Amino acid sequence: MTHRTLGILGTGQLGRMTALAAARLGARCVVLGPGGRESPAGQVAWDTIEADYMDEDALARLADLSDAVTYEFENVPAASVAFLEQRSVPVRPGARLLEVGQNRAAEKAFLNAIGIKTAPWRVVRAPADIPDGPGLLKTLRMGYDGKGQARMEGEPARALASVGGGPALWEGLVDFAAECSVIVARDVRGAVVTYGPARNTHAGGILASSEVPAGLDSATEGKALEMAMALAGAVDLVGVVGLELFVLPDGSLLANEIAPRPHNSGHWTIDACAVSQFENHARAALGLPVVELGRHSDAVMENLIGPEGMARVPALLSDPGACVHLYGKGETRPGRKMGHVTWLAR
Repeated sequence: MTHRTLGILGTGQLGRMTALAAARLGARCVVLGPGGRESPAGQVAWDTIEADYMDEDALARLADLSDAVTYEFENVPAASVAFLEQRSVPVRPGARLLEVGQNRAAEKAFLNAIGIKTAPWRVVRAPADIPDGPGLLKTLRMGYDGKGQARMEGEPARALASVGGGPALWEGLVDFAAECSVIVARDVRGAVVTYGPARNTHAGGILASSEVPAGLDSATEGKALEMAMALAGAVDLVGVVGLELFVLPDGSLLANEIAPRPHNSGHWTIDACAVSQFENHARAALGLPVVELGRHSDAVMENLIGPEGMARVPALLSDPGACVHLYGKGETRPGRKMGHVTWLAR
């Protein structure tokens, strides 16, 4: 296992935590993307390639250095993955899951096609296409942490313009009782392990905290796991995928979004499990078997967001019960995830 090399497309905190987990396995990581050595992932990687994701010379170098490649966020161009695959380096997860996760309409259509229900939705191209009643308008691509969204609270033309005009996704508002997520890891042999469900709380469209156990009834938890495993099987997953869900008052579930990568709501697994989502992601990408999570503690994970989050760090670092993870980001901005803290209950 020593000296196997995992290439990572992306240089953010998910790449950082994947690289740290891969190091436990004796693997080296090469990251490609902006920021180079100063990026969150670049600070802990064996090597960095500072380049645009469509730079074919840089991609060719990544392919030459890597035994396998993964990606740490869903906005990596699918063409970059296709280029790497043409050079006979395995990319895990592959282009299919990436393509689904990059387009909100494709994502909803795919989920519905495999029998997973979502909120009502439609693609809108003009104000007249927007249904009456409460809903959200979302960009088809490039939205995360509440970005690229507008609540329908007035003139449809103004709302559509606020998300860049059509085409966009209209999604009906859901009267949910809770939000949760399940993370699935699956290896090349088809073995599957799951994390969660975790109960999630959001503030301003950004995940604020995740808690396990989620406090849901056993039937609802079982259905959430079943839906996530169905998704993993449908895309022939090798790697990790997160499925965000709405829990309705009657305990039924609607899918919200797919994350074709490790998920923020699974950061608790680093401290509360023998094998984290990031280690299983690295294992799957490198062709190794995924293993059962072995959760040894209940946990609550809180994101450290913006200046307010960083202001908590001195006190947290003095608290023996706080498992603090800082991402090494140089600039603290409002709404930016700077780190997280996990609290364990044994």
